[in-house]
Amino acid sequence: MTSSASSNFEPGAPFDFATVADAMKIMGHSAWLDMKRHAEGPDWVEIALPWHADIVADADSGVLASGPIISLMDNATGIAVWKKRGSFLPQVTVDLRVDYMRPARPGATVIGRGECYKITRSFAFVRGVAYDESIDDPVAHVVGSFILVGGETPA
Repeated sequence: MTSSASSNFEPGAPFDFATVADAMKIMGHSAWLDMKRHAEGPDWVEIALPWHADIVADADSGVLASGPIISLMDNATGIAVWKKRGSFLPQVTVDLRVDYMRPARPGATVIGRGECYKITRSFAFVRGVAYDESIDDPVAHVVGSFILVGGETPA
């Protein structure tokens, strides 16, 4: 991560999706999975998970493994919490339930949309959807919660 991106990613720094996207390119499993910033709205973010052979569960069918989709949705919903809080503050995934509707289409990029719909003093509650061709034909739905570890959520 560049030094400017690193300093903007410090705990308490104002949230900026572009800063997160820069970090996703070079850090941890999001870099290995090649996750990318896709879109954002007032209360949601989307991350793209491009199809590649290393994350396929079954070589004959080309269907993606479930682990990368779970990781995609954990990232999308976690980033949505930062967006809702307005800053980079520590948090921990407590629960993330993933209900699969169907396999992702072989060769297709999967998009993960995460939304943080409620924040309390200690918890953030999230929901989301993973899809490939259309959000109206989801691969999976998720709901979950995060513990808010430090800092105050700006009003």
